[in-house]
Amino acid sequence: MSVSITICSSLEKVFKHSPVPEKTSSVSVLKNERADFQIVINSDKNETLELRMGLELPYTIYHVEEIYAGNAIPEDRRSSEYLNGGESGFYPDLLRETDEIIEVKSGENTVLWIEIEAVESGKHTLNINGEKLTINVSEKEIEPQTLIHTDWFHTDCLSTYYGVEVFSKKYWQIVESYMLNAVKHGVNMLLTPIFTPPLDTQVGGERPTVQLVDVKVIDGKYSFRFTKLKKWVNLALKCGVKYFEISHLFTQWGAKAAPKIMAETKDGYRRIFGWETDASCDEYREFIRQFAKAFRRFTDRNNITELCYIHTSDEPSTENIDSYRNASEIVQKNFKGFEQLDALSHFEFYSEGLVKTPVPEEGNIEKFVGKVPNLWTYYCCGHFPRNLPNRLFAQPSIRNRMLGTLLYKYNCVGFLHWGYNFYFSQYSIAPINPFEVTDAGGSFPAGDAFVVYPGESGKPMPSLRQKVFYDGFQDYAALKTLEKLTSRENALKFIKNYLGDIDFHTYSNDIKVFEKYRNALYKQISK
Repeated sequence: MSVSITICSSLEKVFKHSPVPEKTSSVSVLKNERADFQIVINSDKNETLELRMGLELPYTIYHVEEIYAGNAIPEDRRSSEYLNGGESGFYPDLLRETDEIIEVKSGENTVLWIEIEAVESGKHTLNINGEKLTINVSEKEIEPQTLIHTDWFHTDCLSTYYGVEVFSKKYWQIVESYMLNAVKHGVNMLLTPIFTPPLDTQVGGERPTVQLVDVKVIDGKYSFRFTKLKKWVNLALKCGVKYFEISHLFTQWGAKAAPKIMAETKDGYRRIFGWETDASCDEYREFIRQFAKAFRRFTDRNNITELCYIHTSDEPSTENIDSYRNASEIVQKNFKGFEQLDALSHFEFYSEGLVKTPVPEEGNIEKFVGKVPNLWTYYCCGHFPRNLPNRLFAQPSIRNRMLGTLLYKYNCVGFLHWGYNFYFSQYSIAPINPFEVTDAGGSFPAGDAFVVYPGESGKPMPSLRQKVFYDGFQDYAALKTLEKLTSRENALKFIKNYLGDIDFHTYSNDIKVFEKYRNALYKQISK
């Protein structure tokens, strides 16, 4: 029998039949960070192997599974900058929690992801069947996360995939499990569907109703009940959510219509607004006016007004700036005292005062630097060429991890992504099985639409990409720790000394360069 075990970096993506990466001998983190690394096991026959970890720190073992990517990278964008050239195929992504009894297959890499909770400072030694890894945990604690992060939380996808009724007991249990996972991985702002979000919806179509605010209308007068929203808020706060991202009050890509809004009427429960509703019509304006007053009473009563961010419309272009202007005026007039933000990349929307907090995509962030006091950014399906960070299947993990350091350098206060768990095809036309369809029905690069898989019993399963993404947030927090101990100027100088003049297009994809920087950051803080 011949078994080989190699401990390697969490920044490697190890395929079943790829060469075994270079061995890693140590990992250094701040106290209360989570440390990640991988174990690659090879054997000349099929066998069952028992790992003997010999570690006193809390840890979790995951088996790394390859998942098929039909549209890994669009054909016209494929190149050597992506793994396997961006071709369709299987990529390591799903993390399935396992115990220390491992099934090893002959002739292929068995890859394990190990996550360690660095709760005790000092030098710790991991001894896996004779292979050793030193885990250095600083006495200095990592600063708590200050970066605001939202990863759009799609509860209609959960109810559809699991086949449970919206707002049933089982629905709330599933929602709680996914909230806890999201918060564990850095999400502290939660997309809150006061009305069914008008996001990625075919014109004229609709998504399943997940509206948290009950509406009743009699002779043009509206009444609102916030019982479901109160339950949502309480559950989210219990799970660790810090902010509430109020779903968009106008349709995506131009704010031309109202979202789907259901209400009790004299003719029964039905849709009273939707695609057929002109965004600037008097009837919808009056609805917003009455709703805003009731909503403000609710948020004041529950002490969350300052925690709420209101959306107008997602990703408007300059072609529809007039319709967005009308919608923005309605929002600003009726929701005074609330924060307002939208994902958009044309500076005119901000310079004309149409949005308080613009969220430009990362490739356009330079237009906003130094001009916006609270800088955010986002990325999605089209924002990945030219070395832009993203978390797609076919991208090297370094391009996922680098985001945290770049967010710190640019002094960003927030980051937005649209796909925590989008399990529909594009435009929400049909449900998909994310274990088999990873590209929203061929519309987006694999990995854009979700970072968690729907596990059994209503519990999410993480992806390798989700773990690496969170490690980038830990880098941001570590730089904040250095800043607190010294200064922001010193932290920026430190980044430049080890990584050079980086920006969202320019940085090294060399894992060794990054790990040298991260180890030096540990040492600098530990001094």
